[in-house]
Amino acid sequence: MLRLFVLTLALTLAGAADADDAIRIKDIGKVSGWRENALTGYGLVTGLAGTGDSARNKATRQSIANMLARFDLTLAADDVQSRNVAAVMVTATLAPYARPGDAIDVTVTSIGDARSLVGGALMLAPLKGPDGKIYALSQGALSVGGYKYDMNGNVVQKNHPTVASIPGGAIVEAGVPGNEAGERANVTFVLSEPDFTTASRVASAINGRFGSELAIARDGSGVDIAIPPQRRERMTDFLTEVENVMVEPDRRAKVVINERTGTIVSGGDVRITKVVVSHGDLKVSIITENSVSQPLLVRQTGPGVQSLPVTNTRVSVEERDGAGYVMANNTVGDLVQSLARLKTNTRDIISILRAVKAAGALHADLVVQ
Repeated sequence: MLRLFVLTLALTLAGAADADDAIRIKDIGKVSGWRENALTGYGLVTGLAGTGDSARNKATRQSIANMLARFDLTLAADDVQSRNVAAVMVTATLAPYARPGDAIDVTVTSIGDARSLVGGALMLAPLKGPDGKIYALSQGALSVGGYKYDMNGNVVQKNHPTVASIPGGAIVEAGVPGNEAGERANVTFVLSEPDFTTASRVASAINGRFGSELAIARDGSGVDIAIPPQRRERMTDFLTEVENVMVEPDRRAKVVINERTGTIVSGGDVRITKVVVSHGDLKVSIITENSVSQPLLVRQTGPGVQSLPVTNTRVSVEERDGAGYVMANNTVGDLVQSLARLKTNTRDIISILRAVKAAGALHADLVVQ
């Protein structure tokens, strides 16, 4: 039987909001222009104990030949037969305002038929951005959170040994030029979840903090903030004050249902208008049993003597003693608790919530995963 996890977030809706509901602006968004950048590269992992790419992988053999050519060693790709090398893709994320010399983490994934990357080391591999420019260089020993060993048809495997990581395995060679706030008269604060009410509250909170009309909500996702001329030389201090302004974001009512795990998550402010739920349980089982009738007293054999197949069908109908009856006029949490006291299973509760939504009594977005 699936277990039911109901997480009810207690919120006080009477009058003004509690101080605990206010959070920092930096926790609900970011300044426009602060974004991470994806880097990708191609490289070779060496030092594998016979678990690398096979000779069928022509790209790996050609890559080994090209690498050796850089060291004045000419070798045809068809002459490369080593299984201690694997072709891999290297990915990393370049943080905003990263500076040359900073170390970033990289992820290494096999693109050939290598069985495992355990014990390997990544050769020097450049990491490029979407513009084709090199922004970092990666190299180092791999950290693999698994293994795979096979012999004589027996295989023992844990996790995915063809994916590895190198903590701090790339050095930034060139940072991404950003739009410095000091070069313009305003910045834009972007909400992680667009909402007109929250954007208006953010603008009001910033104006109340600085005592002037510096912020204005342009739409549901962006708040334009004018930079006072006397603060432009010390933008870090100004943005620090902006980030730490407290605001109460508006919450959109949602009920999230995961049918695979039987999980129901609802906010405490999800309301249900007056509704009556009557739920019964009827179980019908049809069981068919096949058997063979073999007379015990007949010893003769011949064309007219044979076994007779017999099919017996049994229908079983089970009905619970009484239908569950619930009247709800409060929250989703109250309804779920009432149904749980009636020993209603998880899938039935999910069906009931869908029916309540269809009846127009559940005033929230129903998200089914």
